Amino acid sequence: MKITKTLWGTTPQGKEIFRYTLTNESGAYVVLGSVGAAIVEIHVPDTRGQLEDVVIGYPDPMSYFADGPCSGKVPGRYANRIAAGHLEIGGKVYSLPINNGPNHLHGGPEGFQNQVWESRTDGEGVEFMYYSEDGQMGYPGALKAVVRYEWSEANELRITFTAECDAPTVVNLTNHVYFNLDGHGSGTVLDHVLRLNASEYLPTDSTLIPLGESEPVAGTPMDFINPKPIGRDIKADFPALNYGKGYDACWVLDGYMPGQLQEAAELHAAKSGRTLKVYTTQPGVQVYTGNWLNGCPAGKEGATYHDYDAVAIECQHFPDSPNRPDYPSTALNPGEVFQEAIIFEFSNQ
Repeated sequence: MKITKTLWGTTPQGKEIFRYTLTNESGAYVVLGSVGAAIVEIHVPDTRGQLEDVVIGYPDPMSYFADGPCSGKVPGRYANRIAAGHLEIGGKVYSLPINNGPNHLHGGPEGFQNQVWESRTDGEGVEFMYYSEDGQMGYPGALKAVVRYEWSEANELRITFTAECDAPTVVNLTNHVYFNLDGHGSGTVLDHVLRLNASEYLPTDSTLIPLGESEPVAGTPMDFINPKPIGRDIKADFPALNYGKGYDACWVLDGYMPGQLQEAAELHAAKSGRTLKVYTTQPGVQVYTGNWLNGCPAGKEGATYHDYDAVAIECQHFPDSPNRPDYPSTALNPGEVFQEAIIFEFSNQ
């Protein structure tokens, strides 16, 4: 595995932004950036062996700050939504910034995704570290988060998230990368075929906060147990689709056991022949079909990204878990280590 590090840019405050390129023996490669510990490029072969970049992103590192899509980055301290920015720990109520309708999203406007992470090569991988101070974006306790990326000879991108704190807090980490397996600037992904290892999903209110218990996907447009094109039911008159202008919901993975890696999703593009399999230790997967990509920063190679041009498959804990004691816990206490993993496995069969 060859890993190269280059200076990508410098913030107005003088903070250096780095890019890392991980290239395996077949020539397939991944590019990472230190803004938000981002996945910037993934170049994998189609059925003819042609390498193409299958994730959306931007050529200018400054475009990664406060971009609407949160493209390729690690949001935090809490990915996804917390209702009304309300958080209670140990009987004390904490108020978090409201930045998505009436709710708190992705750790707030100065969340992890909008920070330059410390970075280094480490053996066969690249590690990014961010230290979040006590009280940052309203969260209690200081928290150290580390994201490690490894790229295999078999075209697997392995992501490991770890975090430690000095006072009781909450944490939910994922990667918000968007895929288009025909190439990042090739147009819609509504013809991509998706399968999810999830027989239930979390219905939400109109602001995308879960209502409570999960419900079966059977007989609804949320059913991806059997593979189907993303766009087949996306225009159906159904609450989850009406609220989000497409898919933007959390599915409950079947057979979840803490710490156990299992398959979450499979995505296939018939035109290129590329297939992506997603594995995770997390209990849920938020699928977002890029419903609001219009107007995002200028894309790589002069691309302009439009709604539904890419899909995010975000393995994570459930939205609003801190306010839902019946959901898998996102609490983290001193002396504990938050540890979760995601694997993106590419093939061209």
